[in-house]
Amino acid sequence: MNGRALAWARRRAENVLAALLLAMFLAFLVQIVMRYVFNAPVGWTTEVSLLAWLWGILWGAALVLSEEEEIRFDILHAAVSPALRRAFDAAAGSVVVIVFSASLPAVADYVAFMRIERSAYLGLRMDLVFSVYLVFAVAMIIRHAAIVWRALRGEAARPA
Repeated sequence: MNGRALAWARRRAENVLAALLLAMFLAFLVQIVMRYVFNAPVGWTTEVSLLAWLWGILWGAALVLSEEEEIRFDILHAAVSPALRRAFDAAAGSVVVIVFSASLPAVADYVAFMRIERSAYLGLRMDLVFSVYLVFAVAMIIRHAAIVWRALRGEAARPA
């Protein structure tokens, strides 16, 4: 994928995340109005908020956040030489790739199994609800494999 297509796809992923945040906010407002103005609380607003939050967190971490925007505790990482930093990146990235890759078949089976369940208020199939985790897991595998590749090639994965 070339740079322009990747930038376009990233902007669309940001648009999806913004829509999820808007849905969560609107559901929250509806919940407040229904409960405190009309004294008629509704349950579907909680479900919309929870689903938008779940999808927002995993979608954003997978497709919107860049490596530099991730929160990390890197006091030790920043204190060592660039060569050792690359070794840390390769080791940590390899662990992430191995763990997510090993868990992916079981996660896919679980998500597929959840097609028999539906959400309480909206009746959404739970496999569709949880499918965002598969997107997240694959994105983490790809992102950390790229970190390992850059580290093995001698490139800095992130600023010190």
